[in-house]
Amino acid sequence: MSILLSMDAAVKKGILLVGQISVLAVKGFVGIFIPPFNLKLVLREIDNFGAGSLFLVDLIALFTGMVMSLQTIYGLRMYGAEIYVGSVVSLSLVRELGPVMASIMVGARVGSGIAAEIGAMQVTEQIDAMRALGANPIKKLVSPKILAGMITLPLLTVTADIVGIFGGMVIALFELEIDRTFYIDSVLTTITISDLLSGIGKTVIFGVLVSVIGCYFGLRTTGGTTGVGRSTTITVVTTSILILISDFFLTKLFLVVF
Repeated sequence: MSILLSMDAAVKKGILLVGQISVLAVKGFVGIFIPPFNLKLVLREIDNFGAGSLFLVDLIALFTGMVMSLQTIYGLRMYGAEIYVGSVVSLSLVRELGPVMASIMVGARVGSGIAAEIGAMQVTEQIDAMRALGANPIKKLVSPKILAGMITLPLLTVTADIVGIFGGMVIALFELEIDRTFYIDSVLTTITISDLLSGIGKTVIFGVLVSVIGCYFGLRTTGGTTGVGRSTTITVVTTSILILISDFFLTKLFLVVF
């Protein structure tokens, strides 16, 4: 009985969490279109999302593509179809691995930073001071981050896809000694516009998730510096879980749409 009660409490807490995050996301998204518009804040957040994460995302994409190429060659060799490694690697990266991998990496790096930044402002009562001065904390803190995430994460995903496919090509050239032109042609023949739209479309939603979750736990921070550390940890965990869960539903949706 106690187990059922604890499960019931956990379910209610989860539903409440999703509801509160959704409300914050809606308010932050609406704030993008409400004047005044501060382009400087948005550009700063874009730089934080993009320039700070570019090397990390592309480095991981490079070795992911190389590992995928090795494993694909090993698997297809049993059927004598290893020359199609470019098709398998590129499709996997563009539709799934590129968007999810880039989003989780950005969520770990940027999401935790957002939670720490806003959490520090919360525990030092800077956000209360903003409200006292008549400023809207959601408009000033949340909206620029949502817009930056929606713009930057798709661009990071495109670079990750390109670098990952290049990594797969390097391994294919050394392992199979196939022609570079054949590899590139197989990639271009396999990937369609719907594949690109499916992968990039997901990252727009993932960008919103990363921004909103970091802001949400930052705004709910209590307990001084210890609370800031706790908020950053739960932000990374929650962001990773929600990206993977939403990826499943978005994949089902895009398979129907495209």
